[in-house]
Amino acid sequence: MPSADTRASTGGVGAASDVPASGRVSRSAPRATSGAGASGAAAGSGVPADPTVSTESTKLRPGDPGYRRLSLALFAAGLVAFGLLYSTQALLPALSADLGVTAGRASWTVSGATLGLACAVLPLSVLSERFGRRRVMTLSLTLAVGLALLMPLAPSLGWLIALRVAQGVALAGVPASAMAFLAEEVRARALVGAIGLFVAGNSIGGMSGRIITGWATEAWGWRAGLLVLGGAAALCAVAYRLLVPRPRHFRPASVRPRAVARTVREQLANPLLLRLYAIGMLFMTVFGAVYTVVGYRLVHQPFGLSQGLAGSIFVIYLVGTVSSAAAGTLHARLGRRGALYLAIGTTATGLLLSLAENLLAVAGGLVLITAGFFAGHAVASGSVSRTATTGRAQASALYQMAYYLGSSLGGALGAFAYAAAGWPATAAFALTALVAAAGITLYATRRAVAERRAVALAAAGR
Repeated sequence: MPSADTRASTGGVGAASDVPASGRVSRSAPRATSGAGASGAAAGSGVPADPTVSTESTKLRPGDPGYRRLSLALFAAGLVAFGLLYSTQALLPALSADLGVTAGRASWTVSGATLGLACAVLPLSVLSERFGRRRVMTLSLTLAVGLALLMPLAPSLGWLIALRVAQGVALAGVPASAMAFLAEEVRARALVGAIGLFVAGNSIGGMSGRIITGWATEAWGWRAGLLVLGGAAALCAVAYRLLVPRPRHFRPASVRPRAVARTVREQLANPLLLRLYAIGMLFMTVFGAVYTVVGYRLVHQPFGLSQGLAGSIFVIYLVGTVSSAAAGTLHARLGRRGALYLAIGTTATGLLLSLAENLLAVAGGLVLITAGFFAGHAVASGSVSRTATTGRAQASALYQMAYYLGSSLGGALGAFAYAAAGWPATAAFALTALVAAAGITLYATRRAVAERRAVALAAAGR
């Protein structure tokens, strides 16, 4: 049975090791209160919590040096994760031209990576419960960077897709651990904002990765584009490892299959979590479809942009940095459902605007799509971490599974729709996914109203 860390200090962040040192805790010690680093109990390990390191008052808050270091470290990890995960997206037209393949086949260099991540995120979240968030993230980033440096040597599209699937599996350790890491170390009131900063790192990583590969591909070819991005990712991975503080609230949990299965069943039995998983998947279906296909639209007529200019359109990701970082404010002012309605409406407006045969209108549409997506994702993912008071790693992993399955679905079906009937078909597919997300949110709103009425009637009848 794994032991709790009895030596963690309530002072500096560096007080405890990544996997807490062996130390016995009395069986009579009280368990953690709700929301206070409950990952150990989450997986059914039976290890009682140490109240000296589990109370909300010992967690990090904005202004603390440890909070800044953790935020910057996970920001760097987000740069690597999204930069590498979508590294081939901006150069899909070049891949199609050089290897003589269709948009649908080339899109599997993106969908394969996200599918690999979706399949691996839950198992790696289990390993992070046992061996530590920081350790799993470090190993994941190391393997992903190593694979990135091998990809320019791929002799065929099949080999490239295989390497991309393996890279997606390696990268799964980052989303499998990051939100649980934040939930354990950051105070609840600052959690949505901290997750928003991590998502902001994702957006900048996605933007810079696509721009770097786009211009490098135009100058030297797609293999050089991948090599340059791999080198940049290696530097960010080193920055993460130098910045990331030692956790104070992590306690290793059991990795017994029955315990894990029980935790997963508990999460899947929660109607709110199920709705959040579905909304995250649908948002990412839209985003995956749009950004997998938009490069083809921009390099073809009526726009006819070069590979570098088409890749530069991803500078719009900076809008996602702002909207995801503002997710905490939106959540506080509008509530979860209000923020989701705003995100859905913004994304839908952007899709309609993107139908115009005008480059400025298309760019404006992409701005709205990006802002709405990142705001919706930050609100949904942050709500998962707030809702799951136990088994946070598994809850977050299930969200990430749904999210990246949506990316794979959106990339593959969006490319298929484009090949069949052009951009209007891709936009129609994406709008259908948004209608489904709006329907789920409306259902939740009606349930909440009905519950409030029932409570009011019960109170009046007393």
